[in-house]
Amino acid sequence: MNNITVIGSGTMGNGIAHVFAQSGFQVSLVDIQQDALERAINTIGKNLDRQIKKELISEDDKSGTLSRITTFTELSEGVLQANLVVEAATENLDIKLQLFKQLDQLAPEACILASNTSSISITQIAAVTNRPHQVIGMHFMNPVPIMKLVEIIRGYATSDEVTSTIMEASKSLGKVPVEVNDYPGFTANRILMPMINEAIYSLYEGVAGVSEIDTVMKLGMAHPMGPLQLADFIGLDVCLSILRVLQDGFGNPKYAPCPLLVNMVQAGHFGVKSGQGFYDWQHGTKELLVSANFQK
Repeated sequence: MNNITVIGSGTMGNGIAHVFAQSGFQVSLVDIQQDALERAINTIGKNLDRQIKKELISEDDKSGTLSRITTFTELSEGVLQANLVVEAATENLDIKLQLFKQLDQLAPEACILASNTSSISITQIAAVTNRPHQVIGMHFMNPVPIMKLVEIIRGYATSDEVTSTIMEASKSLGKVPVEVNDYPGFTANRILMPMINEAIYSLYEGVAGVSEIDTVMKLGMAHPMGPLQLADFIGLDVCLSILRVLQDGFGNPKYAPCPLLVNMVQAGHFGVKSGQGFYDWQHGTKELLVSANFQK
């Protein structure tokens, strides 16, 4: 397996393309917008420069990595030679189902189709294809070049052979793959999102402020960053989407998203990517934005 296609050139997509290309794979990076692809290549270049400064790689490594990435705006061209497709599009069920219908028609018959979804059912995605045994989840963590974990989600029909292949491919990237079964939120977000949601409720109910909540979790629980800062990094819209998947999947009110989170997303405050969330990110630095007495 040498030819990898990554669908979507956003934060996760360009990170996935980066690690595959750096590990020697030929990567086709696909996005419908040429300017998005150009931004992605620029981002990958900057991230490689950071690795050079840390003496993790050489200039030759950077050149080699970038030379192994080819960009496409046409899906049919981008998947023509693919052995593995990794979809990293928006966390939206309808978009993913439509994409996998197209990929099933366009990708080579033996190609494995993977999704980087953080919560959407792999079994449901696989059901719209004629190759459900070749559909699997590869949930990378952000930032992809740094984080070691890849959550490997096995759908109801995913074959042993495909699972083994993807586990080994993940190891070849220097990652640590962990196999989990296909239930709402998988493992990572089934545990993480209720914690983030409870932190938001603590703010919403005036228990403590943003920095106080994050400080408690950093110093008291040894978390590298607090849950509200982490939510900003993940994207508040993504957090809301995952909580709704959990709520729908389990029918349990404990997964109901906090009204404050709903309001912030409706207001377009998504965190780092929009410049505003629980912190102000507009000037490239983290500044406190939401107070403990935020209007309910």
